[in-house]
Amino acid sequence: MAVKDEIAQIRKRMEKAIEDIRKELATIRTGRASISILDNIQVDYYGAPTPINQVAQLSTPDPTLVTVQPYDASLVGPIDKAIRASDLGLNPANDGKVVRIPIPTLTEERRKELSRHVHKLAEDGRNSVRQVRRDANDRLKKLLKDHKISEDDEKKGLDEVQRLTDVHIKNVDELQKKKDQELLGK
Repeated sequence: MAVKDEIAQIRKRMEKAIEDIRKELATIRTGRASISILDNIQVDYYGAPTPINQVAQLSTPDPTLVTVQPYDASLVGPIDKAIRASDLGLNPANDGKVVRIPIPTLTEERRKELSRHVHKLAEDGRNSVRQVRRDANDRLKKLLKDHKISEDDEKKGLDEVQRLTDVHIKNVDELQKKKDQELLGK
């Protein structure tokens, strides 16, 4: 029973690592307008940093434009300022009611730079999955040492942890490949 619990916990932690990578990759712009590129932007809302999607309605009326409609008109300035201060390289314009963010086409150099960033994020993700595997293997060996599981259970557990690791690393590779295709058009 202890091995099954460990495996369930391992699976959950590895899936969390994959989900984190998926969210990180969604924030990298690919030349098409997407509201997810604004996910990491925080707006100063009465002294508290607040995610932009909690203080405004985000939409993409066409493939090269993101619009931000604040629920409170006094937030137009802080939203504009937060977007300009981000490292996204975007230049918003506002009319006092709505912030319009034109999404410029990416230069080849910027695409390659973003691709390198994608590769770094993917490697971080693979390392996260491997760290979960390391922790799991250590716990299984400790359970064996404490005579809480048999050697056969430990062997099965280690094999299952490796299988899960392989599957999740393959998922990271697929996410990386998909994002690279979006960026570089390969």
